Amino acid sequence: MSESPITQPNATALHIEDLVAYVREGRVRVPAFQRPLRWQWEDVRRLFDSILRGYPIGSLLLWERPAPAKTIQLGAMEITARATSNALWVVDGQQRITSLANALSDEGSKDQKFSLHYNLQEQKLGRPRSDEPLSLPLPVVFDLQRLLKWFADHLEATEYLDEATRVAKLIRQYTVPAYIVKQEDEKVLQDIFDRMNNYGRKLTRAEVFSALHAGTQGGPPRNLRDLAQKVEARVGFGVVDENTVLHALLACRGPDVTREIRIEFLEGRSQEFPNDTQEDAYLRAEEALVRAVGFMQCEAHVPHFGFLPYRYLLVVLTRFFAHHPDPAPRNRELLRRWFWRAALLGPTIARGVYTSAMKNLASCVIPKNESGSVQKLLAVVDTHHNSAAAFTFPRRFGSKTAEVRFVLCAMWELSPRSARTGEPYDRTTLSNALVDQATASEALELCFPRVPGVRREMANRIFWLGEGEEEDCAPHESLGERPPSMTKKTWQDVLTSHALDSELTELLRDGDHKHFFEKRSLRMAQITEAFLERMTESSFENTPPLEDLDLDTDEDEDNDVETHESF
Repeated sequence: MSESPITQPNATALHIEDLVAYVREGRVRVPAFQRPLRWQWEDVRRLFDSILRGYPIGSLLLWERPAPAKTIQLGAMEITARATSNALWVVDGQQRITSLANALSDEGSKDQKFSLHYNLQEQKLGRPRSDEPLSLPLPVVFDLQRLLKWFADHLEATEYLDEATRVAKLIRQYTVPAYIVKQEDEKVLQDIFDRMNNYGRKLTRAEVFSALHAGTQGGPPRNLRDLAQKVEARVGFGVVDENTVLHALLACRGPDVTREIRIEFLEGRSQEFPNDTQEDAYLRAEEALVRAVGFMQCEAHVPHFGFLPYRYLLVVLTRFFAHHPDPAPRNRELLRRWFWRAALLGPTIARGVYTSAMKNLASCVIPKNESGSVQKLLAVVDTHHNSAAAFTFPRRFGSKTAEVRFVLCAMWELSPRSARTGEPYDRTTLSNALVDQATASEALELCFPRVPGVRREMANRIFWLGEGEEEDCAPHESLGERPPSMTKKTWQDVLTSHALDSELTELLRDGDHKHFFEKRSLRMAQITEAFLERMTESSFENTPPLEDLDLDTDEDEDNDVETHESF
């Protein structure tokens, strides 16, 4: 227990007008141990709805202490803050303060999460709409001078001036209870944060970890979200969720990913990397994740996080690349076989329990024994492989199911091409289409968008990236006929890359969805089965690299030099 004394918190009440002013001048700061912003648009709307109704929105806990000059990112707002001796660091209330400041500023409200309008006629909050002339952005309502100017420019709305000023007054003068603590020991504040958040909605394990082990500003990743974003910036794989990143970081330092996280960075905690500092651990996890993702993209043909059949396989790969960063070509080949054999099995290797499957596989990775690790991984999955690893083509599309992701990986390996240019899509285009998405849905379009009841057909989905949003750019229009400027050879390549041919395009053009789905489903199933067979190479021997084989026998040692040379 910390011996640092803590004074009784100073209870006060802050008007929203003053609180927002503090944010804009850079006096409000967010400590490194805070969790990332989780609120979405509906949460922000409900917050302001509570304010307008006069409901309580909870109290704030602020930590008063000095802060250096710095450029602060708070939600969508970028604030150039001067050094101050009495900054207010947010211990509890970050989501509310960030939402208030962003929704009431022009800069912040450009982000859809914080974009709110007040409809004067209907007297309610909603999203901005061009067909609602009496809908005012909250930053305008909040700024009295801008509000009066708006009414001067819209004389037809004069009858609503009283309603607008009422709402403006409610927001500006609403008071939020706040407790201000003066305490030098950051660990005490982290302890308060941990306790307060566990009294209410329970934090995820990843959020607790980031709160307890936040790093310093600059340099290595400071928390799990920062780590995920650094990996994404380097490899364009999509942002991996924080729980998977936590498991990956823990796996780098030991196979038991369920161990106690509050003492993770005590000296000597990791027997595998005993001299690692906390910063070393984040950096090691970043490099291992980058290598694991690179392996999946280039050799296992999993182009994006939304295509990954099971997240725990990334965790195991991260552990492998943390200990064996540059495996031999043969071991990379075997690792690819292992990955897809394990994917086909799923968690059945541990009686359907994902965490147990992750721990069992992670324990197969042996430090300083690259080939032994690969062989152990293969041995675990091959014990079950023949009896359990069967693929069934999914007739229905579900973006989160492993079977659908098998199909998507197989279809992506065909190098799908643009129906407009004939050029193959690349991973960058895919990554741009799936920004912040955990599934591949946004990269796909419907072949038959207007037919009722077929939306969920797997065969109704097709990769469609950057082709435009106009009706004539939709798959059912673009794929029905070869563009005049495209050669027959290129057009054939386009169709093949989408598991189509002239017969299927004719069915598409005629609107015969029934026969289209039957034939394309069969073709997609064959393509996926062939892909999985190439990836797993189930009939091949799993011999380790030649240099790891002991080819010397007692008999060989008895032979003379001439015999060896003849051999």
